[in-house]
Amino acid sequence: MSDIPDPPLVFGAAPLCIEDVVALARGTRSAALDPTPTFRTRIAKGAEFLDRLLREDGVIYGVTTGYGDSCTVNIPPALVAELPQHLYTYHGCGLGRFLDPDETRAVLAARLASLVRGMSGVSMALLEGLAALLRHDVLPLIPAEGSVGASGDLTPLSYVAAVLCGERDVLFRGARRPAAEVLRELGLVPLRLRPKEGLAIMNGTAVMTGLACLAWVRADYLARLATRLTAYNQVIADGNAHHFDEVLFAAKPHPGQLQVAARLRSDLASDRPPRNEQRLQDRYSLRCAPHVIGVLQDALPFLRGLIETELNSANDNPLIDPEREQVLHGGHFYGGHIAFAMDSLKNLVANVADLLDRQLAIIVDARYNHGLPANLSGAAGARAAVNHGLKALQISVSAWTAEALKGTLPASVFSRSTECHNQDKVSMGTIAARDALRVIELTEQVAAAMLIAARQGLALRRRIDAGARLGGEAEAMLGDLETRIAFVDEDRALDVDLRMLVDDIRAPRWSLYAD
Repeated sequence: MSDIPDPPLVFGAAPLCIEDVVALARGTRSAALDPTPTFRTRIAKGAEFLDRLLREDGVIYGVTTGYGDSCTVNIPPALVAELPQHLYTYHGCGLGRFLDPDETRAVLAARLASLVRGMSGVSMALLEGLAALLRHDVLPLIPAEGSVGASGDLTPLSYVAAVLCGERDVLFRGARRPAAEVLRELGLVPLRLRPKEGLAIMNGTAVMTGLACLAWVRADYLARLATRLTAYNQVIADGNAHHFDEVLFAAKPHPGQLQVAARLRSDLASDRPPRNEQRLQDRYSLRCAPHVIGVLQDALPFLRGLIETELNSANDNPLIDPEREQVLHGGHFYGGHIAFAMDSLKNLVANVADLLDRQLAIIVDARYNHGLPANLSGAAGARAAVNHGLKALQISVSAWTAEALKGTLPASVFSRSTECHNQDKVSMGTIAARDALRVIELTEQVAAAMLIAARQGLALRRRIDAGARLGGEAEAMLGDLETRIAFVDEDRALDVDLRMLVDDIRAPRWSLYAD
């Protein structure tokens, strides 16, 4: 990643936003540390203060004592230097899948963003080591499972600490390799962690926060895409555009809901009433789409605030105040804000999946789609009898939606008492973040299926109503779909198209709304 053309993202100069982390995660930005003397002096002050305390035989949690409920165990001076290595060693018990490259980069970025605050007592060498992992794209293999979200993401972050010290494995240039081998190849010297640096790396919320940044951006895009899909489905179903009237929505002015309705008006580019003058009201999944998507749209700014505050915070324990020369013992490793944000986000996104699933059920059903063939089949004449259109696709969408809804159970209410009742109230923030990403993944699959249905349904609608047109951006996106997704006249497997469209959504391929 050292050849990325964009200017690097400078850590320590200014607070980061979600998009900064996502840019690093997706490989469009690299990382650098603030080169100013002011920054380096601030970092050095904390490390020097800790050194002086040690020389004066000061008692520092996690430096001259054991960890957690072992804080009453004093470490003999001769063994203090070994303590950080023991911390990341015995936490090497993670299981489950490994975080993917984007997720791993986001985790490294989140940890670095916290440590450059200058309240963790770490050295410049540690910060430079983390920045080097990002710059050279050396990705620790981090198991996804094993964190309860307080004392932070101890077990998954132990894999970051170990790699900085030349231990365990990394993903480098697409291959799994020993960390020591890759560091040597790049001319990077493994660290020997200073006192407190093991805690500083591991005792924080970087895994849940990094994953939350990725989840937020993908959820924001899904809110936009679900709006565009609703416009398509409204035309396919020959629906009533008056449901999104500006005066109507001014009477219930939730900002996100207003925004979704305005986007729908721009996509529909028409106030034409339904062809059937007696049908004044469409079913809820069409008529109330702004009310469903709007809840997600309204929540996104609030959730951004929670995530970005966590991202730019010092969230390990203890914190070091080099100005007042104090060691501050607290609980900033607790990931409650991220847990709440992710539990909320997965609920909101799953509701959008459910909305799209219900819209698909309408447009494939000849009883409700107002003149279109059953299952949106494009077959005609004698061939119609053996072709089934999007019948199976609708079943798959139902399955993905059901699984997304099942995943909305909040993780944060399942606090466990761990570590001899020292960690007796924990956040489960990392589990919530992983759950949110899974719900988002399933909803992206639903949206991919809906894109196929939109391409098919709009072609069929225009066979009987040539005037069924859309606004410019919506029409242009439809044209792109038509060049890449073949019309389904004869039954064919759709999985290749679906996988391509899921990749398009995650890229993302289309710019949706300039508001």
